[in-house]
Amino acid sequence: MSDESPYTLQREDDEEHHAFWADAVADRVEERNPEEPIVVKGGISPSGVPHLGNVNELLRGYFVAEVLRERGHEVRQVFTADDRDPLRKLPRTLCDLEGNLVDLGDVDAGALGRNLGAPYTDIPDPFGCCDSYGDHFSNIIQDSADAVDVPIELVSNTELYESGDLEDVTRFVLEHRERAREVLSEYQDKVDEDYVPFNPICAECGKVTETVTSVDLDGEVRSASDSRVARDSESPSNHASGPEAREQTGSEATRKTAEPPTVDYTCTDMDAGDRTIEGCGHEGTATLREGKLPWRFEWPAQWQTLGVDFEPFGKDHAEGSWPSGQDVARNVLEIEPPVPMVYEWFTLEGEPFSSSEGNVILVSDVLELLEPEVLRYFFAKDPAKARDFSIERLDQLVDEFDRLEAIYFDEIDADEDETAFAKRVYPFVVEEPRAERVRLPYTFAAVLGMTDDPDLREEIARREGHIPDDAPEWAVEGALERVERARNWARRTENEFDYELKRSEIPAHEFDAATEEALEELADFIEAGHEPDEIQGEIYETARRHDVDVGDFFTAGYRLFFDEEQGPKLGSFLAKVDREFVVDRLRRER
Repeated sequence: MSDESPYTLQREDDEEHHAFWADAVADRVEERNPEEPIVVKGGISPSGVPHLGNVNELLRGYFVAEVLRERGHEVRQVFTADDRDPLRKLPRTLCDLEGNLVDLGDVDAGALGRNLGAPYTDIPDPFGCCDSYGDHFSNIIQDSADAVDVPIELVSNTELYESGDLEDVTRFVLEHRERAREVLSEYQDKVDEDYVPFNPICAECGKVTETVTSVDLDGEVRSASDSRVARDSESPSNHASGPEAREQTGSEATRKTAEPPTVDYTCTDMDAGDRTIEGCGHEGTATLREGKLPWRFEWPAQWQTLGVDFEPFGKDHAEGSWPSGQDVARNVLEIEPPVPMVYEWFTLEGEPFSSSEGNVILVSDVLELLEPEVLRYFFAKDPAKARDFSIERLDQLVDEFDRLEAIYFDEIDADEDETAFAKRVYPFVVEEPRAERVRLPYTFAAVLGMTDDPDLREEIARREGHIPDDAPEWAVEGALERVERARNWARRTENEFDYELKRSEIPAHEFDAATEEALEELADFIEAGHEPDEIQGEIYETARRHDVDVGDFFTAGYRLFFDEEQGPKLGSFLAKVDREFVVDRLRRER
């Protein structure tokens, strides 16, 4: 097979056009004639806060897996935690298992500092709640997948090495290290004749080291007792002595065993970007389970060991690791690489995701603001296009989803392409399509969130026609759940809906006669029925007709409804709250 572009969604002119990008990817997976189960893979190095940007691989893989399942295939979606990677720098921001972000100074940063260069799974959890640093963040990755209903099999790289699952492929790479050097030299500088593609873990200091001095893949055949004595001599506290030891040695003397393949190493310094992590200088021996392959070999080794058929990845890998990965797969491991698909990164409020700069948001945070199906819809969009995820403009994303849903149920008209997309994608983003569902407009839900009274929220929503009289109870409950999410959004962004409506009683106020007359006239206008923009314009006109300062007139409205001197765009707000209450409040009757 020729090199396949990772930009999978670039179609040839004669290819069938699909409304949903995942169908195009599934076609290419089927072209491989893969064995069942088909394996869809993603992965992440659990080096710090698993944020929303990391969900790309989870959900891009999920949609392809679901399309393949729809076509009758058995599919496994695996997700590797590359947790044997070394910690190369201290993150500025971490998060606990509940998703609360904390600064490095709020945890045991010293334990992290002392373990720079060590694998994530060998570093104590700075929160003290999990088995290791790597395990802590792997748990958050699993929680994120569960929250968006993506059924992944989370696979620990450390466990793959320690169990021996990666041992055969590691040995194969070392057996063919001359060819490995030749391939790698096309992509990486400083690959000399002494380079060995294996990074042992130092038995003395626990750091990952890159200096292998010799390789023994055949294993010297020795008696079991000799092997035990050799190991015991390195650990005096475990050394047995006396008659019992002599009896055990005698009984084992006739048994022969092949030692596992090993490498000799020297613990040298590690380059970690703008700093150097010092090695301890220890000279030792490690088995192939006591270290790791460098990334450019480890990724293809995962493909072989896990039988991967498809893997999405970010454009950084498309321009870096993918070219070497497929070369290593074909010309070192002698396997075919999986079907690739590069996705464009998206930004958060126009800026790149960055744990160190604090520009992150977790899945758990997002799901406090919108439903899981809305988030899945965001990732169902074309992955070849860069997008911005904006909390400030979250109402627009929710409105998009609501439109998609309405198109699916033939409730509104749309053009051919939009209709085809909605009909194909909507069943993949919701748990079950149900026409009886009720969606409150997001900003209207934010308005309802200005009051704590759940009965009043429902009463207003029904009065304004957003909840039909015949709506089933489950649909009503689902609709009102959006109110809390929209309220959380208003509070997080401190936007125009972040106010408390004083519904139960009229706040204390004192207006002059001209203002009272203007309020009466505005009440009459609203009672007659008008749109938000018309009400907003009338506020200005009413103030001018009564020679009331416009700013003072808006303040009068905010005082009556919020007991504040400022608030949301008043015309829009007054149009969304139940009309009878607005009219009565402007007349100071309740």
